[in-house]
Amino acid sequence: MPFAIQHDRAAHRFETQVDGVECELDYTLTADVMTITHTGVPAEVGGRGIASALVQAAFEAARSEGWKVVPACSYAAVWIGRHPEYRALCA
Repeated sequence: MPFAIQHDRAAHRFETQVDGVECELDYTLTADVMTITHTGVPAEVGGRGIASALVQAAFEAARSEGWKVVPACSYAAVWIGRHPEYRALCA
């Protein structure tokens, strides 16, 4: 299921709404290193691949910007273990 994910650069956040529920991924950016600090998908819309889509969007943005990524939140850490094609982007 595709999600309309927006990147709010000023807020250091990726976000999408699913069935009117806000889902987000927050990160910090120091030099050229994006640290994913939080991925939030409320239970009422969970289990649809939303968190995975948010993390993938973050990694794709990092790739296009030439950034490295630290998957500091627990979900992002598990996600990168399941997606070895993105490991080269990890700091």
